[in-house]
Amino acid sequence: MTLREAVDRYVAWQRRHGAKFRSSARTLDAFCRQIGEDRSCATVAEDEVRRFLAGKGVLTRTRAVKYGTLAGFYRFALSRSHVSRIPMPPREAEPRPPEVAPSFIFTRDELRSLFKAAGGGRRRCPKLDAETFQTFLLLLYGAGLRNGEARRLTVADVDLDSAVLTVNDSKFYKSRLVPVGADLAGMLRRYAATRALRPLREGTASAFLACRDGSPLGAAIVRNAFRATLRAAGISSSKPGCRGACLHSLRHSFATHRLTLWYCEGADVQALLPALSTYLGHGSVAATQVYISMTPELLDEAGCRFERYSERQRSPDAGQQKKRSTHDA
Repeated sequence: MTLREAVDRYVAWQRRHGAKFRSSARTLDAFCRQIGEDRSCATVAEDEVRRFLAGKGVLTRTRAVKYGTLAGFYRFALSRSHVSRIPMPPREAEPRPPEVAPSFIFTRDELRSLFKAAGGGRRRCPKLDAETFQTFLLLLYGAGLRNGEARRLTVADVDLDSAVLTVNDSKFYKSRLVPVGADLAGMLRRYAATRALRPLREGTASAFLACRDGSPLGAAIVRNAFRATLRAAGISSSKPGCRGACLHSLRHSFATHRLTLWYCEGADVQALLPALSTYLGHGSVAATQVYISMTPELLDEAGCRFERYSERQRSPDAGQQKKRSTHDA
């Protein structure tokens, strides 16, 4: 069996079992093109796999992702007798992936400047109007949505009466309900009045956020508009020690700011983290913790809480209570 045939079978198997498998399919496609699509699957050598993993640039975490994708493919191929051995280098011999820099977190002042610039403080785009783009950015931050989730919202997905969004076909094929606050709900209602004046080619299944001609927002359009808006707002796209600003940074900022607010309110953060995880559509709290960056504001609040805890432990009342508890025991 050729390498291409084996890869196609593996991709089809993954998708039959519910995986979108887009980026992994691209990785395997690149592997086929480098090794040779018509090569026998069983003749690929370990040194060829090493060269593919190494690539041509500096070491990044992409190598570990490629390793996992190829390992999954070869386990499948071995189980189907497409190969008699797995030509993967030992995992323990693989270089350690570099640390991932923390995400860009917008300050509240930067967010105000960003939303103002999105609402008209930048050069007009022939297809994308300022009101639509501003509403799009507010959804990413105010509801913590992913870029694609906001773009795929349909008119039927936005319940303005209940102020609840239905997010369908999200990451890992998950769907969830996302309640929004009063301010964001008001913005959505105002935008809905504008949207009703534009073509609804698929009725209520039409995109809620739409260009002037009623077409859905494209990924390239919003990405380019975001870069232009950063420049118009005077916000540098990079900060020392973190990744560059992108649309996903708004979702990270939402999670970090929500945690900071809970600390300010004296809430039980550990008890509330699962709720934040559910709201964001994550399968575990660990996935949500990746989104939370230790900003100076968050560190200050955490430090203040620890100081208050320490003071309570050192107070005379706490000592007397401890003595009484020991005596009672």
